[in-house]
Amino acid sequence: MADRSLRGTRLGAASLESDTGVEPAPRQMREYVCSNEHRTVVPLSMEADVPALWECRCGEQALLRDASRPEEKAGKPPRTHWDMLLERRSVGDLQVLLDERLELLRSGMLHAKRSA
Repeated sequence: MADRSLRGTRLGAASLESDTGVEPAPRQMREYVCSNEHRTVVPLSMEADVPALWECRCGEQALLRDASRPEEKAGKPPRTHWDMLLERRSVGDLQVLLDERLELLRSGMLHAKRSA
């Protein structure tokens, strides 16, 4: 059985496929410029929708050359812990819980944690 497996080849050998007859898709070269004047040339397919913004190597947003900056999309503001708490309890319920915990703390039945 061992003499029949992978005879004449080795692991990691080059592919037996060739690139003959394969033509790459038509491409367009688009240039992006960031606020730090870094220039990035990106090859894109001719059929691709060209984005107005591209992330530069420095982390800034680079704008497509000769394009105007797109309008910012209005996003939802991030939810805070307080917002999530108010989804579960009313302010009145929270006040009752706070009063109960403060009473336990003042009576000595609840020990406050001390930071070191």
